[in-house]
Amino acid sequence: MTYGLFYSPGECGGDKVAMLPAAWARVTEEGLLTGDRARRRLLAAGLAWLIALAAVAPIIAANLTTLPLFRMVDLAVYRDGGRTILDGGQLYSMRTGGGLLFTYPPAAAVLAVPLALLAWQAAQWLWLGAVYIPLVVVLRYAFAPLLDRSRGYAGAVFAGLFACCAWLVPIRQEIHYGQVDILLVSLCVLDCSTRRPRWPRGALIGLATAIKLVPGVFIVYLLVTGRRKAAAAAALTFAAVSGLAWVISPADSDRYWSGALFDPRRLGPNLPTANQSLRGMILRIFYPAAGPAWVWLATAGIVAIAGFAAARAVQRRGQEIAGIAITGMLAALLSPVAWFHHLCWVVPALGVITGDGRSRRRLLAAVATAGLFAWSVPNWGKELFLAHAVPVLLGRVLEDAFGLAALALIVVMLRIPAPATPDLAPGRAEPGRSGPAAEDLSPAGIRDG
Repeated sequence: MTYGLFYSPGECGGDKVAMLPAAWARVTEEGLLTGDRARRRLLAAGLAWLIALAAVAPIIAANLTTLPLFRMVDLAVYRDGGRTILDGGQLYSMRTGGGLLFTYPPAAAVLAVPLALLAWQAAQWLWLGAVYIPLVVVLRYAFAPLLDRSRGYAGAVFAGLFACCAWLVPIRQEIHYGQVDILLVSLCVLDCSTRRPRWPRGALIGLATAIKLVPGVFIVYLLVTGRRKAAAAAALTFAAVSGLAWVISPADSDRYWSGALFDPRRLGPNLPTANQSLRGMILRIFYPAAGPAWVWLATAGIVAIAGFAAARAVQRRGQEIAGIAITGMLAALLSPVAWFHHLCWVVPALGVITGDGRSRRRLLAAVATAGLFAWSVPNWGKELFLAHAVPVLLGRVLEDAFGLAALALIVVMLRIPAPATPDLAPGRAEPGRSGPAAEDLSPAGIRDG
């Protein structure tokens, strides 16, 4: 009877005994090589994360040491909204120290109450986690094919991705203004991509929509991809959270849903370069005349129909992250106002374009996209336009660079061929695979609800 490398006395011939030292030496050598490889990979990951944190440190330092008036001004809006709820004031009449209005649904102010109870300095440090932890979550899902292919060096690759994406303009502005967009992106990504969520699928999208209405486009995405139960759960969650806010602050809720919601002037001027939505681009085309509302509505309708068709197509062929990224781009484009930081959806888009990193052309496209969004091209284009340094058309194109890039990325992601295996979330079972990890799938390619 054989026991690994050793034999029972009745079976142990001389030739087998002679083989034992060599076999043991080989196993020992392989074990040492494996341990050495593991140490090298751990060292590479540790060094990469040190470099990544050093690369991000200037962003943090610059935005936590700026003049108090300009530091995380939107975080101050959230805190003042929470304080107004506590004090029983009028949410949609209050102004922050920087003169800003509260423009979010009442539920956002209710959820911001804990921020109002914190010291300002503590709230700023807490918000770093509210930006960078969701960024880590989005990266893990968006770049899953690349990270899975990296295997033992995934930690080092992840650190590099984190550092690069932290320097994108939308993510930098999340820190600069103290914004909530990347958190909402992570909620939508988790809700759509998690294989077996411990919550009703759609609930996180409903919560995100109650905080900021723009993620509501994902309810449409769930519907067009055949996940009606999840869409219903999202709508019910939105209604429940908004209803709770109405119970807590009925006067503010009444004012928001009956009037403040429909006043785009509360968001600030829609014309400036920072607005990269379709409406912003159209207003700049017609300036100094007012852009006709029908032009915006017609354009938005065409983009919405084509965009949701594209999202449905990629999701049906197993590219869930591509469907999410396309829908996120639509959220920014179709909104009346989409500031630079609203385009955090470029992070999952970069993951889709990169894939597993085997295609040189896709890698070059991802690098070019990241380079564009790491540089404030629209502001540069505005300066050139105002200085008459370039032709008018070129100046306007540069000024609308992020919005035009969002439109182009929808087309690019639609044209990326389906992978040999579906675009699976981390730890997600492959459709059709039997076993306890497998999941029942709807005709759309994913479980309904």
